Amino acid sequence: MAYDSIDESAGGPTLSADGQAAASLKTTESRSRANQKASEWTPSSWTTKPIKQDVVYNDRQAVTRALAKLERLPPIVTPKEIIRLKKSLSDVAHGKAFLLQGGDCAELFDYCESGMIESKIKLLLQMSLILIYGAHKPVVRIARMAGQFAKPRSSPTEQHNGRTIPAFRGDNINGYDPQDRNPDPSRLVSAYFHSAATLNYIRASLGSGIADLHSPLDWELGHVKDESIKAQYERIVNSIAESLRFMKTVGADSASGLETVDLYTSHEGLLLEYEQSLTRRFETPFKDTNPTSSSHNEGDKQWYNTSAHFIWIGDRTRQLDGAHVEYFRGIANPIGIKVGPSMTAEELVSLLEIVNPRRETGKITLITRYGESKIASLLPGHIRAVQRSGHIVIWQCDPMHGNTFSTAQGIKTRHFSSILSEVSSALRIHKEENSFLGGVHLELTGEAVTECVGGSEGLKDKDLNTNYTSYCDPRLNEKQALELAFLVAGFYRSE
Repeated sequence: MAYDSIDESAGGPTLSADGQAAASLKTTESRSRANQKASEWTPSSWTTKPIKQDVVYNDRQAVTRALAKLERLPPIVTPKEIIRLKKSLSDVAHGKAFLLQGGDCAELFDYCESGMIESKIKLLLQMSLILIYGAHKPVVRIARMAGQFAKPRSSPTEQHNGRTIPAFRGDNINGYDPQDRNPDPSRLVSAYFHSAATLNYIRASLGSGIADLHSPLDWELGHVKDESIKAQYERIVNSIAESLRFMKTVGADSASGLETVDLYTSHEGLLLEYEQSLTRRFETPFKDTNPTSSSHNEGDKQWYNTSAHFIWIGDRTRQLDGAHVEYFRGIANPIGIKVGPSMTAEELVSLLEIVNPRRETGKITLITRYGESKIASLLPGHIRAVQRSGHIVIWQCDPMHGNTFSTAQGIKTRHFSSILSEVSSALRIHKEENSFLGGVHLELTGEAVTECVGGSEGLKDKDLNTNYTSYCDPRLNEKQALELAFLVAGFYRSE
């Protein structure tokens, strides 16, 4: 990036021209947006486009300080890791692997703690083992961790004690305490350090053997009340354990693949001023060996979002002429697109043409989130439109966001049966349409929370207050998440 001399304090870090464009846009004293077309893509060309879910700050100097700091900080992830994930996702797109993506609805800074990080790593590992057993395919693991702080909201404000206050929009924007709701740009820098610390501990844990299959795994199934379902799960667990014992007996367990795994990070790319500040231009680390891809060759320079390996566009920010689509079309990372009930087939194909004109395999993951009552009427048309377009994508089912409801007491929850129903429908519909489901995208935690009702634990509305800790949407707890993995594995085994 070319840096200009503008700075708000002598001796402090200067802010790039791209950063100045974002800082100017994101403050109250400069809200006029030029209605212009970007002649070419740059990390800040999104500032010329209309934007949804915008965050406006009061203090221009504070924004400048935060963005200048972010621009000077090192990448959180590397281009080599990003390209390696894209190659793995190419296998998913061709049906050679399965994609498991999961984690918190919205991370809190307080979740940057060893116990919580470890519990999510272990849960994703166990789920992936179950899915490997069922699908007979490798599993690509992506965590909604190390950056999933911001959340889009249906309203920017809410009522509190008879007055209107800004809604809580995530720890990287404002605080949950009603007295701490004004957007604070210093939280962007805090988000960087919490993300970096979380990923550092993930890497250290994987390097220290947390995913080593020589270690015993906790497969406790006491919560399963239905004896026939419990027996089914026990057969799967016994089969996995027997396979591991066999490999140990014949000496095959000495392979390094049993000692660690790849675990990539992801979040919704919502705050473009943050994403832009961590967008860096690097040479492609090695030649693309994918014969179906028109991607860049070794030595070519590309722009990489280095805040995470994988980011996605939300259902509320996927406007074809919008700021988020403009930003996403220029980065080399694999990206996700949330596909909800309001997406038309024509709009979906147009979006694919904008963000993936080279038609790179492994670049695009379509994350469908319709709801159990709408998937049958919407998914087939979307599949056919993409098939006609010639784009090769990953189809991933998000069975969480379309199945949220509030109880009579006003507690937001999801029913496990609805979540399972949408996944089951996705599996069936893809098969009927000569397609295949490439993965699942889940909001989950390794903690014993009580936020979603149903499942083998038999959680009911009255149980939600037992341990409901989410500040945003309800998550599957460890037992419910494992149960969903068992049921998906059972579908593949029955084929």
